[in-house]
Amino acid sequence: MLVRDVMTPEVVVLPLGASLADVARRMRDEDIGSVPISEGDRLVGMVTDRDVIIRGLADSADPTRLTAADVMSHKVLYCFEEQSVDDALQNMGEQQVRRLPVLNRDKRLVGMVSLGDLSQAQARKAGDALKDISEPAPGSA
Repeated sequence: MLVRDVMTPEVVVLPLGASLADVARRMRDEDIGSVPISEGDRLVGMVTDRDVIIRGLADSADPTRLTAADVMSHKVLYCFEEQSVDDALQNMGEQQVRRLPVLNRDKRLVGMVSLGDLSQAQARKAGDALKDISEPAPGSA
């Protein structure tokens, strides 16, 4: 199974200059834990719910003056839509992240995938295997 089979294709993307309040509102309204940040059509960072708290509220800066650029993580980890679910799960485990932007081969953002998405895919795969194992072989009765 490939990442494209389990990813969420609709992605909220905000610009570098989006206010911290706008980022937090979009996370709340869309019920998401991270927002990709773009500059033009390039993915340049990610803001997670943790970034909002740690970099936006816990520091002594005035949160009403902060933007996505001020709190985002600049190192963007990602996976490709043609990657296997197994590879993406391994990558997330090694990098200790819960969600990844999904890029196509042109490095354009085409979706997001979460640990939950990948785990459900693995569970379905295991369930399908169990079903196949449990069915009687053709010709046996």
